[in-house]
Amino acid sequence: IDALALLSLRIVFGSRLSARTHKRTNKMSSMIMTRSSRLLRLRHGSSSTAGRANLTHRPSASSMLPSLSASSSSLSTTNQRPYSHNQYRHHSQRAAFKHDANYFVTAASAIAAASGVLMGSSLLCQCEANAALETPIDEENDDELPTYTMAQVKRNDGKGTDKRVWMTYGGFVYDVTDFIANHPGGSEKILLAAGGSVEPHWHLYRQHFASDLPQQLMEKMLIGQLHPTDQEKVDDDMEKLIDDEGEDPYEHEPIRSPLLKVHGDTPMNAEVRVDNLRDYITPVAEFYIRHHHPVPLLSEKEVEDFRLDVDLSLLSKANSTSGKNDDDEGKEKKSQKLAKISLAQIKSLPKVEVTTTLQCSGNRRSGFNDFRRTSGTPWGQGAISTAKWGGARLVDVLMLASEQLANDENVSPSKEVKKGTASTSKNTGTLPQTLQNLQTLIDQYPNLQHLRFESIDGMHASIDSIKALSPFGDVIIAYEMNDEPLPRDHGYPLRAIVPGYAAVRNVKWLSKLELAEEQAMGAWQRGLNYKVLPPSVVDAKEVDLDRMPGLGEVSVFSGITHVSRVDEVKSDEKKKMVPGETVLVKASGWAWAGGGRNIVRVDVTGNSGESWSNANITQGSNQQYKKAWAWVFWESPSIPATVCEDGISVELSCKGVDIAFNTQPESSDGIWNVRGLANNSWFRLRHRVV
Repeated sequence: IDALALLSLRIVFGSRLSARTHKRTNKMSSMIMTRSSRLLRLRHGSSSTAGRANLTHRPSASSMLPSLSASSSSLSTTNQRPYSHNQYRHHSQRAAFKHDANYFVTAASAIAAASGVLMGSSLLCQCEANAALETPIDEENDDELPTYTMAQVKRNDGKGTDKRVWMTYGGFVYDVTDFIANHPGGSEKILLAAGGSVEPHWHLYRQHFASDLPQQLMEKMLIGQLHPTDQEKVDDDMEKLIDDEGEDPYEHEPIRSPLLKVHGDTPMNAEVRVDNLRDYITPVAEFYIRHHHPVPLLSEKEVEDFRLDVDLSLLSKANSTSGKNDDDEGKEKKSQKLAKISLAQIKSLPKVEVTTTLQCSGNRRSGFNDFRRTSGTPWGQGAISTAKWGGARLVDVLMLASEQLANDENVSPSKEVKKGTASTSKNTGTLPQTLQNLQTLIDQYPNLQHLRFESIDGMHASIDSIKALSPFGDVIIAYEMNDEPLPRDHGYPLRAIVPGYAAVRNVKWLSKLELAEEQAMGAWQRGLNYKVLPPSVVDAKEVDLDRMPGLGEVSVFSGITHVSRVDEVKSDEKKKMVPGETVLVKASGWAWAGGGRNIVRVDVTGNSGESWSNANITQGSNQQYKKAWAWVFWESPSIPATVCEDGISVELSCKGVDIAFNTQPESSDGIWNVRGLANNSWFRLRHRVV
């Protein structure tokens, strides 16, 4: 009932002006229907033709009502609002309420009646009372706000003398200047809307609708209203954008397993349910998903024509003179070394397999939120999975590109290069055929510091050259996952696998490699997204982000997945235990350290650290020294645990210890950061045992 009532509110509050109420509501209803059918397929794993028909057919309002009520639980479960380009305008919601409160009561009642569901009387009574009294839903009076034209907004695009940045959303104007550095998606992304409307961008980046945090932040930046004529133009442009697209950018998302715990599906963000964190090799369908954009869809022709760009220009630049002249630009173009490698060529290279664990940098962010709210998806412990990846070594792909460029230039590698010496490579601007002597290579090219990745969906990231080129780094360009072709959700056709590093550096849908002097540009490498700020810093303007490293090699983590009593409680025994007494429980879970550092111990306590039990590592203990890319599974058969005050539960904590004897801090307070990254405090689990 609550979900249906909320859905009804959202439908009507999507209208900005009463004159457009019916038109807007009908269009949004169609959009809701589209998302509802997709969510239902997601929940039930169905790909029926009937479900797909709903994606393009726009049903009448009467035929749509039962589906709305049927899908409301799914919408509520995912915490992802029904899709619409202007549906969540928190200020326009107030305006729409003032204009359309009577219509809302009628529409909500009709939906409730048609669905056979009685809505909460208190909600309807409150709405009717507000409508009758013409009372706004908020104490603020929007009419007192100054009105600006879009021309005035455009003059505040950050390029003027005062460098102010204004944006509009839902008929209101916001000054976001002081927020730019703190934008979770990076300053580059938010500046795309500088001096204009936010709606077209949120049409793609719909993670803004997954929580109320954007609305709360925007409340503080409100400075005025947009002139109604200009907002009409924004609405018209958005309708034209949607009509011109012909289909939702997320229309062709892959069908996902209903076993995943979905936080949002546009883009898809889903973690492994705790009960399913028991397979050492995570099944492909249950592997956690973290996306920033719609999943790229390549046609057969596009796959056939696909080429991985490999830019080795740095090697030529390193050999060029440092002086500058008028012909510098022409020389740079001439010295650009860009090879194009086909999928068939990559698959012809020696195939290697690497079993590695990938973990989202925000895994266990919800634990931080218990202390102080952060920005981002509230992951539990399930944004982590392990797979066996198959592909070609990164260094082999780079060598293939080097040889291709040498052949294109009619330069035949000398015998010295074939033997692996680097002397000839210095003259030809190509990589040596073998990278065993990595130090020699770095000595010859001291400016070779980074390897950049670029993806089909426009993501940029990079890793250090030592990790990229080391024969011990096991970096591969993968085209298989668990002995199957790489699925779309996990990077088809190619994905970078960088063992021991944050998953964001394992770039999906790989389109380009580049040897570089500096790390990759963009929000995912240089912006706030993946940088761990000090606990005391809540405003990114207080620090120099350029001097702070992004997440690369990660720390040590662990989790608890199962707890039960050692001595089973018989049905005829007393249900509650005595608070404070000690009982024996058994537990199991996982642990993992970045950088290939082996897990040497997992400690478990049931009494807040007064005593510890050493767990048995049951899987993953035989990994190679300093190349332990995958997690371990552990079990502890007998843990003394103190009964909590409720008399029915115990609280366990665990901490992993790696081969460098790094361990996890007891509390998250000292490692809290505004982006909610890298939470590796003791994993705590309160579990009911009777």
